[in-house]
Amino acid sequence: MVRQVASNNRVIVDGKGFRLDGKKFHVKGAAYGPFEPHPTRGAFASAEQTLNDFILIRELGANLIRVYHVPPIWLLDLAAQNGLKVLVDIPWPKHLCFLDSPRLREEARASVLTAVRACARHTAVFAYSVANEVAPDIVRWSGAQEVAAFIDELISLAKSIDPDCLCTFANYPPTEFLRPRSIDFVCFNLYLHNREPLRNYLARLQMIADTKPLLIGEFGMDSVRDGEAYKTETLALQIETFFRAGLAGGIVFSYTDDWWRGGEAVTEWEMGITTRTRDKKASYYAVQEAFRKAPYYPLPTVPKVSVVVASYQGERTLNACLESLEKLNYPDYEIILVDDGSTDGTTHLAIAHKNVRYFRHPENMGLSVARNTGIAAATGDIVAFTDADCRADEDWLYYLVNDLIEGGFQGIGGHNLLPPDDSVIAAAVMVSPGGPAHVMLDDRQAEHIPGCNMAFFRWTLLEIGNFDPIYCKAGDDVDLCWRLQQRGYKIGFSPAGFVWHYRRSTVNAYLRQQQGYGEAEALLVGKHPEYFNFLGGSIWRGRIYAQSNHGILTHPPIIYRGVFGSSWFQTLYISQPAGILTFLSNFEYHVFVTMPLLVLSTSIHFLFGLGIVSLLLSTAVCMLAGAQAELPRGRSRFWSKPLVGLLYFLQPIIRGWARYRGQFTWRKTIAKRGQSLESESLRSGDWPLGQVSYWGNRGVDRIDYIRSILEKLEEDSLPSQTDTGWSDYDLEVLGSRWARLRITTVSEDYPKGARMIRCRLRAVWTLQTKSVLAFVVGVQMLAYGALGRWLPLLILAALSIPVCIWLVNREKRKQQSLMIVLLDEIAKKWGLVRVPFEQDKKSKV
Repeated sequence: MVRQVASNNRVIVDGKGFRLDGKKFHVKGAAYGPFEPHPTRGAFASAEQTLNDFILIRELGANLIRVYHVPPIWLLDLAAQNGLKVLVDIPWPKHLCFLDSPRLREEARASVLTAVRACARHTAVFAYSVANEVAPDIVRWSGAQEVAAFIDELISLAKSIDPDCLCTFANYPPTEFLRPRSIDFVCFNLYLHNREPLRNYLARLQMIADTKPLLIGEFGMDSVRDGEAYKTETLALQIETFFRAGLAGGIVFSYTDDWWRGGEAVTEWEMGITTRTRDKKASYYAVQEAFRKAPYYPLPTVPKVSVVVASYQGERTLNACLESLEKLNYPDYEIILVDDGSTDGTTHLAIAHKNVRYFRHPENMGLSVARNTGIAAATGDIVAFTDADCRADEDWLYYLVNDLIEGGFQGIGGHNLLPPDDSVIAAAVMVSPGGPAHVMLDDRQAEHIPGCNMAFFRWTLLEIGNFDPIYCKAGDDVDLCWRLQQRGYKIGFSPAGFVWHYRRSTVNAYLRQQQGYGEAEALLVGKHPEYFNFLGGSIWRGRIYAQSNHGILTHPPIIYRGVFGSSWFQTLYISQPAGILTFLSNFEYHVFVTMPLLVLSTSIHFLFGLGIVSLLLSTAVCMLAGAQAELPRGRSRFWSKPLVGLLYFLQPIIRGWARYRGQFTWRKTIAKRGQSLESESLRSGDWPLGQVSYWGNRGVDRIDYIRSILEKLEEDSLPSQTDTGWSDYDLEVLGSRWARLRITTVSEDYPKGARMIRCRLRAVWTLQTKSVLAFVVGVQMLAYGALGRWLPLLILAALSIPVCIWLVNREKRKQQSLMIVLLDEIAKKWGLVRVPFEQDKKSKV
């Protein structure tokens, strides 16, 4: 039997890249063969020729070859001796309708099993590709989900022989929509030669790859059709573009012009960087120089970065965090640790790290205040933020700064990945709702980036007043992103600039975290009501990228295939999860549907069954969401998915309760201000509250006056949103849960520059108010039918409904009253005088 080389130094997946023997492994590869078939050595060259080729490939600066047939052991041994890894493509008849034929499916399975058995655990094997470019019409014929499932089955077979091997399949643009779940990394064959289309498509592929590494399995050009000079220039540009985009590497096609396909030599194409006789082309030297520079091409500029870590009781993970930050691959940065009043061993850890600038708050003042302390201490042009429970990848700042500058953004963020050594419960928490996620407007621009991995130009932070101190536990990153975008600034996303983020390791810790998020949402709802629906749910313009599902997937995604399935770029549009999960599991559903049914069932017995059905529906959709959760390989136990289902049930309740409790607590501070203003307003005279007018002998611009109103509202912590161009009012003030106040202004010009500004104050019921009233009516109607006693219930309705309406209208008058006093204060600053109601009425007549 031929000797196999034992493998201890296997390449492993490491975040968005690979690692070998503790060091990053950036793939710099060349496609090798297939060559003229030979009776004994198959589609490979002789051992002597192969050794000579490997020497040239190593001179190229490559560290990997891709072969399209299962290599013999002697070739793997030669590769190992020359420091080369091998990506093994496993051939089988994928060009046929294999899913229609049991014989072809079995042949594919046998091919994978035979290949992995032959190469298993060899030190030279990088990974197995179980399929290469399944034709789009074959996929359309058989079904995308079915083909992806078969690829997953082949990978499962490979791992049954060699559990630690890496597996992928080589995709390409016509089947971009194929998304097998079990691949270890995304591999794409890509032949795009122009820089901007290439950069744009790589950004798209990074979004498809998400948290997995992205490898370009083939790229190249033909010397005959494109010319060697253009090929030389383009290959160098492609390699630079790959590595600047944070890819795990690329494989040039091909090493030599000598290759065979379909049983005959390919003579009309010259894709190689060497000739058929292995003479080096100009493109060989271009690739050699590009590989020498890769992966760390010089950054456009190297601004100093201040890395701020805000920590409170973070002793358990802080040391790992600081150690990772001390090893960053970036030439000019500082580390600032802000201890927000910790009582654990944070101080001793900080002292042990001599390169860390340490600041301590005497007491816990909250996350935003701690981060603001870091900004004040920062000396860098860029301020980056991570958390004490994170470990930064060594290339974190390199990619963040590169994408921040090249993208023309003012802020940037990246992935936060589950560390390989985190617990099984943490893995379940990661795929449960409410975790840190990024929201993307397109393939590069983000709407939101998580606070554990973000960076901003310091001047932008100072311009918007840094973080808002009201956010003590969470929500500060959301508020900051929204305020930046309201200023017209853009936030980018860097797929390769990632950190490892330890999740909560117990259910109680997770639920406490969600409680903190709910309290933060209460503040966000008040400050940014335009980003929330009437139930307090956030409204995002972009797509949420998270490990958890945001609903139940009830139908497959939509695929654009082009006319007759002929498009070269066939795109998948992700189907939106059904909102039934959000509806049946949210806090409001339990409060307004399930609980009333169960409570009323004490006197209306048939409602008990409806209440139980309602509760079971909520439980069922949460368990289904748990079943659809995709847990990391090796981090799943028999109880993992039921636990995820339980967390789907509990999380909206805990978070919703905290949000409502926080909103009512926060409203008290506004209510005190409102009560004093209301009293002052009502004492000033008995006049209608729906309109007020102000007179000035000198002209006051109406837009400037509106801006003054907004500044005053912000100063008094009164939440508002402005007209987006589609409304018939200028701004809307959310004064309470039950009423909103819409303000419309108009200006009238008079002789000698005098001007009258009129303000209409129209108070409207919120959707929440209407829902409550409808609920009251519905319950009473249900009670009528159940009890059969119409007269008492009619009397109750005649009393309760008008009382509810009176209370809500009273709230509306409070809002109008409050606003008039604020408008009076603003008018004084502008030198305007409120026109008495009777005088204003006469002027109209």
